Amino acid sequence: MKNSLGHTLHTPAFSRLGWNTTTCGGSASTLPHDLSTLGEHLGTCQPIHPHLFALHCAADAMHGFVASRFVTTLVVIALLLGLTSWIF
Repeated sequence: MKNSLGHTLHTPAFSRLGWNTTTCGGSASTLPHDLSTLGEHLGTCQPIHPHLFALHCAADAMHGFVASRFVTTLVVIALLLGLTSWIF
């Protein structure tokens, strides 16, 4: 593949990112059709995998809880580990 200057462009066999989200200098816009398609996709995925969806929601809730109380969580974990090692 060549660019507009005639230079050969190399495409890697794989990339670290799964997709490219740039707009190549244009403005980013969302079409109503894109939003409705996304809504349909989310509507069909959630009932198909209810256990994974519930697990994802629980993981998000735990992440929010731990992230907002990071130092306290570390202290509690350290206390539990110290108490456990002292008892056993």
